Amino acid sequence: MIPSPRIAMVGVGNCASTLVQGISYYRRSASIVGLMHPTLGGLAVGDIHLACAFDVDKRKIGLPVGRAIFAPPNNSRVFCPDPDDDGAVVHPGPLGDGVTAHLRDASLPQHVEVDDRAAPTAPTAVVRVLRDTGANILVNYLPVGAQTAAELYAQACLDAGVAMVNCIPVFIASDRGWQERFATAGLPLIGDDVKSQFGATIVHRQLAALAESRGLSIDSTYQLNFGGNTDFLNMLERTRLLSKKISKTQAVTSQLRKDFDERRVHIGPSDYVAFLADNKICYIRLNARGFADLPMELDVKLSVEDSPNSAGVVVDAIRCAALALAKGIGGAIPAVSAALMKHPPRQMAEPAAAAALEEWITSFAPTPAPSSADRTA
Repeated sequence: MIPSPRIAMVGVGNCASTLVQGISYYRRSASIVGLMHPTLGGLAVGDIHLACAFDVDKRKIGLPVGRAIFAPPNNSRVFCPDPDDDGAVVHPGPLGDGVTAHLRDASLPQHVEVDDRAAPTAPTAVVRVLRDTGANILVNYLPVGAQTAAELYAQACLDAGVAMVNCIPVFIASDRGWQERFATAGLPLIGDDVKSQFGATIVHRQLAALAESRGLSIDSTYQLNFGGNTDFLNMLERTRLLSKKISKTQAVTSQLRKDFDERRVHIGPSDYVAFLADNKICYIRLNARGFADLPMELDVKLSVEDSPNSAGVVVDAIRCAALALAKGIGGAIPAVSAALMKHPPRQMAEPAAAAALEEWITSFAPTPAPSSADRTA
């Protein structure tokens, strides 16, 4: 029997809101729509429990998680207005580099009101909360570009004996140093930068790979994204986009021929459009050549609710971390990360990554007891 995961969430934003609502939704409903794995290693989505959460916004700190997820500046869709929160509350987390200057601008609809208790909070306080609440898996939902803050929480995981699922494009699981530290501690590490369940990157990857598999040569391609949540507002600070662009670009180019010129690829967030709220608009274009070098152009528009699109992947990552914990597997988990993350320790073609994940999950199935015929043979 695999113990139920008890998660600590870092960043109580839209992604956390959708995850918390989704856990209750599937706990109370017989529906399996939207799930890649209704059960994973014997764990249902409703078997995930909340231990605690961390944030720096004064409108969330101190609240039960079930209320904090609906506090400003969150604007994701509400589909479960009374979620279970297992008694978890939001604690002040270390500020680090988690909030840019423009996110503090009160004139912006998605601004963050930083609590005075956040700035001086030390990682030791995070370790204490993780231990006191019985958390065994930390889910990192910090803003894009929060390198220092992400590393503070990664160290807190090591100090508290907690696994980590790194959902943001700060390179922890794909960094050799962090891999070795988590392996030495015997703690699972899954990351980096969660894929959407059916989002811009997965669609772009599949279309590009399909074109090449059918004999086409891709000359150039772009992916432009727009949205109105805090994530897109944060990314107006272009200096925070380096790791994000690397992550998204390599996720696509890893599916193409090895000599593909990355200067012919443009992938990244384009703008913040407040009225879109948590809706994300993506435009994808492929310029290619087919038979007799004749040109082919493909344009795709994708419109999705941004946060729910990642939650369907995160519930699998959490349950995989729980399986690894139960089996004493430490360090980065390549098969899981390749299937669920944009910037894993090792990139794989999408079908191969999916197959590797299924094989990894199946390896945890209990060995059937020998039949009487086997015992007498």
